[in-house]
Amino acid sequence: MQKITPFLWFNDNAEEAINFYVSIFKNSKVGTMTPGADGKVMSASFQLEGQEFMALNGGPHFKFTEAISLFVNCETQEEVDGLWDRLTADGGSPSQCGWLKDKFGLSWQIIPSSLGRMLHDEDRARSGRVMQAMLQMQKIDLRALKQAYEG
Repeated sequence: MQKITPFLWFNDNAEEAINFYVSIFKNSKVGTMTPGADGKVMSASFQLEGQEFMALNGGPHFKFTEAISLFVNCETQEEVDGLWDRLTADGGSPSQCGWLKDKFGLSWQIIPSSLGRMLHDEDRARSGRVMQAMLQMQKIDLRALKQAYEG
């Protein structure tokens, strides 16, 4: 059991959200679901890529904000594109620099792992070009980042 588990508060659609997320990520599964008095799921556990999460149908009192997001390391442009497309589908919305909100309002960062390496390059001119290129993007374009990196 992991020591720290993200706990996500949903209005009344936790089960729908869990099924949506589990359908997107390969190494994922639904855990236990605890019903409330109305028969709907009250709380549930699930895993995405081996990361444990908890979900609660807590009502409309709180909404997700960009103050917290789920950061996803991607190895290829194909992975970035696939996650981006699925997470912005059906009411999700793109933002800047690899950030998006899904249809439940949860913020995600869909980021190629090579971006961090390029941004932390000791050559400040290279890393600066990559930063400037990234600031112009919504979904991260790995080819454009590599072009900026190479000058």
